[in-house]
Amino acid sequence: MQTQHAVAWLDHREAKVFFFNREAAESLRLATTLAHHQTHNKAGTVDGKRAPENQSFYQDIVAALQPAKEWLIVGPGSAKDELARHIRDHHSHLKDRIIGVEPADHPTEAQIVAHARSYFRAADRMLP
Repeated sequence: MQTQHAVAWLDHREAKVFFFNREAAESLRLATTLAHHQTHNKAGTVDGKRAPENQSFYQDIVAALQPAKEWLIVGPGSAKDELARHIRDHHSHLKDRIIGVEPADHPTEAQIVAHARSYFRAADRMLP
């Protein structure tokens, strides 16, 4: 679906990418190939070292978002911020497509699309 807007909801295990317009929405689901284990250690892993970012997972998300001109990135935890940083560091020519990065726990797919539509309506009114 060729659209102006896309929203990506992600955590460290999976990503859901939605392309949408006023009438329709189309989704794509991506899963990470690396095992991610939830730990309660402050540093992120049992051995006390921070787990490395899954760059290939973020690369796949960027490739999936390509058809849209404006992107909203949402999700719980730090994965959304890591994706935005990955885009700024490795795809600087695409960084202007990021319209917003927002926290979102675990909404349904319909809630993700509804939030994104509302977000872009407000953002479109503010853009020149």
